[in-house]
Amino acid sequence: MPGPEVIVVGLGAMGSAAAWQLARRGRRVLGFDRFSPPHTLGSSHGRSRIIREAYFEHPSYVPLIRRAYEGWAELERESGRRLLRQTGGLMAGPEGGVLVAGARRSALAHGLPHEVLDAAEIRRRFPGLAPPAEFVGLVEPRAGMLDPEASVESALALARRRGAELRMDEPVTSWRADGDGVAVTSPAGRWRADRLILSAGPWMKAPELLGPLGRRLQVERQLFHWFEPARTPELFRADRCPVTIWEHAPGRVFATQPDAGDGVKAGIHHDGELTDPERVRREPTADDERAMRRLMETYMPAAAGPLREARVCLYTNTPDHHFVIDVHPGHPQVMIASPCSGHGFKFAVVVGEILADLATQGRSRFDLAPFALSRFEA
Repeated sequence: MPGPEVIVVGLGAMGSAAAWQLARRGRRVLGFDRFSPPHTLGSSHGRSRIIREAYFEHPSYVPLIRRAYEGWAELERESGRRLLRQTGGLMAGPEGGVLVAGARRSALAHGLPHEVLDAAEIRRRFPGLAPPAEFVGLVEPRAGMLDPEASVESALALARRRGAELRMDEPVTSWRADGDGVAVTSPAGRWRADRLILSAGPWMKAPELLGPLGRRLQVERQLFHWFEPARTPELFRADRCPVTIWEHAPGRVFATQPDAGDGVKAGIHHDGELTDPERVRREPTADDERAMRRLMETYMPAAAGPLREARVCLYTNTPDHHFVIDVHPGHPQVMIASPCSGHGFKFAVVVGEILADLATQGRSRFDLAPFALSRFEA
């Protein structure tokens, strides 16, 4: 039996999508993960992730997210599962802040449907929200929530159905470029392939994966909290409340998601402690809850009821908080993706497509220059 053409290391958001994209093209795929995705130890869990189009981080992400919407629809059709729930989205903060101004810049640059509301209109339209009088909000209609666990499960199941071999609970211990291909070693043996995709999230820092290239990455401990609304719970249903990002201090944001049956979800974007995926504090603390609750009581007070649940998640951050999607500078047969700085899940299907294109064609139709490793060279 012929061996694999492409090996994928890390089968979370990006790796599962890459395996699916490669397998549906008829490529022989071998995938490895040190755990059994979807799991709660990395970055692709928590029952919901925000998808949004007026991207405040930079307009260059908009072509990618547009293709991602198409990719999520394709994954839904092939899997027969509902993965995306459209709720609309609100970016709320000072008019000149990084959030609203950045979202508006992307919306105008790409002709995206949107509205800009003052604080009074935000409160009228979304009575569960309590923005300060000086806030404005940008509303975009296509934003919503993705189901991360179901998405990873679906991509992996479809990859298997099309012939991919996926080896769970089996970490890769080393790899090396071997002529025009690669050789990959795990505790169970050694495999050769033409191409290698490294998409192991926070474990990309491990010396056996990126070596010196991983030195600029930082792993950050993050929290999700789910609150039971204290009153008027109907205001926080997904059909009445948008996914919302709030700029609560200059350059600092937190996100909330409507109640889809588990409570109102909230998480502070960044501000977490730096850690290591093997030594992270996995248990949420009372201090974690207090920090989140203070923001909820200010901006969504009726939602700040009893805590239902809290979970730890990991960000894998680059110095500029933009992605890495690139070919290894020393080995053109090796593709690198995943350090998404806490805003990558929504792009998983299009990143999987890009990785499949790089592995099979050596190029992508998207401009990947903003995500090149070379931008970090001293």
